[in-house]
Amino acid sequence: MIKHPILSLVAVLLAAALGGEQAAVQAAVVKYDWTVDYLFAAPDCVERLIIAINGQFPSPTIHAVQGDTVVVNLKNNLPTEGVTIHWHGISQKGTPFSDGAAFVSQCPINPGEIFTYKFVVDKSGTYFYHGHFGMQRAAGLFGSLIVSLPPGEKEPFSYDGEFSLLLTDWYHKSIYLQELGLSSIPFKFVGEPQSLLIQGRGKYNCSLDLCPVGSPDCLQCNASANAACAAPFVLPVQPGKTYRLRLSSPAILSSLNFKIENHNMTVVVADSHYVEPFVVDNLDIYPGQSYSVLITANQEPTRNYWVGLNVRGRLPATPTGLAVLQYLPSNSSSGLRLPPTPAPKSPVWNDFAVTVAQAEKYAAKTGLAYSAPPAKSHRLLIFLNTQNTIDGHIRWAINNISYVPTATPVLAAFKFKLWKAFEQTPPPDRPPPSYNHLDIYATPNANSSHARYGNGVYVFKLGDVVDVVIQNTNTLNPNNSEIHSWHLHGHSFWVLGYGKGVFDPQTDPAQKYNLVNPPLRNTVAVFPYGWVAIRFIADNPGAWPFHCHIEPHFFMGMGTVF
Repeated sequence: MIKHPILSLVAVLLAAALGGEQAAVQAAVVKYDWTVDYLFAAPDCVERLIIAINGQFPSPTIHAVQGDTVVVNLKNNLPTEGVTIHWHGISQKGTPFSDGAAFVSQCPINPGEIFTYKFVVDKSGTYFYHGHFGMQRAAGLFGSLIVSLPPGEKEPFSYDGEFSLLLTDWYHKSIYLQELGLSSIPFKFVGEPQSLLIQGRGKYNCSLDLCPVGSPDCLQCNASANAACAAPFVLPVQPGKTYRLRLSSPAILSSLNFKIENHNMTVVVADSHYVEPFVVDNLDIYPGQSYSVLITANQEPTRNYWVGLNVRGRLPATPTGLAVLQYLPSNSSSGLRLPPTPAPKSPVWNDFAVTVAQAEKYAAKTGLAYSAPPAKSHRLLIFLNTQNTIDGHIRWAINNISYVPTATPVLAAFKFKLWKAFEQTPPPDRPPPSYNHLDIYATPNANSSHARYGNGVYVFKLGDVVDVVIQNTNTLNPNNSEIHSWHLHGHSFWVLGYGKGVFDPQTDPAQKYNLVNPPLRNTVAVFPYGWVAIRFIADNPGAWPFHCHIEPHFFMGMGTVF
């Protein structure tokens, strides 16, 4: 049969129209009405003041489908402080004012005000949201954001069920005391966390609570058997089934290590991008990162197993956070049976060779709409991480600039041409010559006084390909270099490679960059006395923070704005 050309064209147009209509029907508007308020809570059996949404901790989970529009009407019920919410990992294409970064994309929402966030979730995956004003994330203001594939689409792996877990460290001291200590002279660091929480639950050892009951400002601990906090989070599984664990870390300070007793994990997704699957028996997860791993319930089904969370990269002073992998149905009839074994142990906290080796295992799963990075970049930024003293205050700085937010949001300043709202001289692309950056092992001492406060921004042209090398160095303490977890708003980036010592722009790219299948991420760690190189395309107009996702470090100036 010969097809009539005009009828064929009509058929094609009609099919396209119907397809577009079907897509429009599938894409929904997902609405939430939220109120932010103070709440007394005891997630680890010690009651403290937290910031929560709708009276929940962790805050409510958002569920949406790829392509949906999420609308959140957020009322600030905090009586004396502002608030913002950042949607961590969401690209915010076309909606930069909804990114939720205080003094960059918006002013903090004042007490009593309602602000509406509206954005499209354009990629499936495991995300989370959190407060982005001051240190409000450390006050418990965080929750999960899960974006599923549209109907008819399938993941490149199969599983029978799933769990979403938020993994974090936890402090008993209020964020206001923490902020004061970080800003004071003499400096008072936040210290190591008291507990580690899995999906909002932990258990503090009340025998360590030496504060007499009834003392002023005394935090009370109640870990009796009938206390709700005494019950660990439970993951019920059926023998022989495979489960997807969606893991996110809104952690405040700690690099964490996740482990399930006697069970291997297959890593399949990192920061909502598919990776070539690989098997681990423990997983490093840094503040701001998200993963999907697969586990199979293939162990002896007559007992249960510990799920453990430990600190990496810092001398641990915090007990293992615990949850329970519960095998059904035999272990459910008479209440929860705790595993008969000790808490799982993670690799030694300072075995950085193991740490780097795991980070270097990540490679993108090619195909599936993955694009390799451009072969060359238009611009190279080398960021030297340093700890400095400025006017007697201990600060973090990038190329000797310690970031201080402006009163006018950067995005508003650009939109309304308020050029006096921030410094017009951009920060330096390279470390300053005055700093002895060639010897990254040297305590900064005299060099530490060269830093200053600043709020200039880096400006790129639309479509620019930008390389950023984050160079780690010594802190103000001798023989000490820390892990930093760097997050870029509004973009994903390719992680091109890692190295030890000082980055050499002449030789390291040729020797150590992976330009074939580097993983896409939105958060990456730089390890002690080393460097990490990333590449991204400036294809999303807006003002986007790029900062260390360790809460005290960003509070102390470790960040900038693109």
